[in-house]
Amino acid sequence: MDSFTAIDFETAQGYRWSICQVGLVRVENQIITEKISILVRPPKNYYWNKFIDIHGITPEQTAELPTFDLIWDQIEPFITNQNVVAHNGFRFDFQCLKETLAYYGISNPVFTGHCTYRIFGVNLAFLCKNYGIQLNHNDALSDAMACAELFKIYSQNQ
Repeated sequence: MDSFTAIDFETAQGYRWSICQVGLVRVENQIITEKISILVRPPKNYYWNKFIDIHGITPEQTAELPTFDLIWDQIEPFITNQNVVAHNGFRFDFQCLKETLAYYGISNPVFTGHCTYRIFGVNLAFLCKNYGIQLNHNDALSDAMACAELFKIYSQNQ
């Protein structure tokens, strides 16, 4: 599996449909070919303070930005019919995608999901320290980059 997309989402609230940042890393033949980081205005631009404390994204930063449905066309080609990797993807990121698309009435794409948490069995920060991968935890692009590097390591050993 030399080609895949690593994704990560940050949310504004405890609801999976409140995406406020998208991080996406495309890997083709084990080489990173594209990195995308997009701040997104969540529904009603409403944030829980606890989540602002976690990722540092504020309503002021996203007040004038497009909502997820308006940026979906930018990221959809990297997900539909692709291998998509996320750390804790089946419990968080894939659910965020599914619930956010449902919130906006958009069909869920077909993709093959992979989870680096299921593969390695430990949290992202520990893995990055163990493998010497740079991580600015809870920044969606940094988390997606780390996930991409981990999946490359896993793929090379298969």
